[in-house]
Amino acid sequence: MSGKLKTAVLGATGYSGLELTRILLRHPRLEKPVLLKRSADNGSADLADVFPALSGNGGYPLHALSWPALKQQGVKLLFLATPHEASRTLVPEAIAHGLRVIDLSGAWRLKQEQHRVIYGFQDSDPQTAAQLTERAVYGLSELNAESIADADLVANPGCYATSVILALAPLLKAGIVDRERGIISDSKSGVSGAGKEPTQKTHFVSVADNLSAYAVFNHRHLGEIVEQLALTQRELTFTPHLLPIPRGILSTIYVQLNRTMTPLEVESCFRTFYNGKHWVRVFQTPKLPQVQFSLRTNYCDLGFCLAEDGRRLVLISCIDNLLKGAAGQAVQNMNLMFGWGEEEGLQ
Repeated sequence: MSGKLKTAVLGATGYSGLELTRILLRHPRLEKPVLLKRSADNGSADLADVFPALSGNGGYPLHALSWPALKQQGVKLLFLATPHEASRTLVPEAIAHGLRVIDLSGAWRLKQEQHRVIYGFQDSDPQTAAQLTERAVYGLSELNAESIADADLVANPGCYATSVILALAPLLKAGIVDRERGIISDSKSGVSGAGKEPTQKTHFVSVADNLSAYAVFNHRHLGEIVEQLALTQRELTFTPHLLPIPRGILSTIYVQLNRTMTPLEVESCFRTFYNGKHWVRVFQTPKLPQVQFSLRTNYCDLGFCLAEDGRRLVLISCIDNLLKGAAGQAVQNMNLMFGWGEEEGLQ
């Protein structure tokens, strides 16, 4: 026995699943992950059949999901990079078979029914689903590290939600946001955030040389943001946009402060809150993050500009939606669950 952790990934044929697989393959504390195929994989026998860039590296076979087989292979942790509805069905089965789970979908992120209703889940066993909903830990390690360490079910945050929550959490905890004036988040994502399956809105001819807003007032990540930040939906206006780039998120967030502050005080608020948090970089004003700075990294880059009146604050938050917004954050959560440094395998 190598003494290394054995993991499995269901959904490696998606964009986030591919990134996750690549990270797991190079993680120093892991054996080669077991890759499981979804019914939508159309008979593909190897991940290189779906992503030919992986060809010539010894093969990445895709196996049918079998709980007894996973147990026999010594798998302790299952990553689900599956659609929300699939994860809602699979997680109870995985937990019942003694596996710990990190779910990259939105199936278990939301505690409050009024926010979860947007997914339209029809649980075959509502009692078990309710119990797991309460047990699930929201996997934003900068806020919930202690709870993640002991969890058997971690709900990986959404990409937009990650960028917005990390930007606002220090200010809200400090009590310096004028919530009565409202918060506006103008967020923009690359096309990979919409998933691998093409739609009319994500085809090249629709996206190229274009910028469009969508899901105004009813995006699925809105519920995550307000739950984690203890806001009401009336206090936050969140508008997502589709950028004509493959990956990356930039959120521009407008905040009114409830007292006059200096740039140094604002920066200190962020640096104190994220002291010791490896994957958050706070830029010294007036330097601002850009998508290209965090691209293909697990960093969340934060910066701000404060108006001369000391009350109007503009925040900029950038992440790679497939890494800090998905696969990288999932590995960060795994590291916490098994007592390793949050940076392991992600450098």
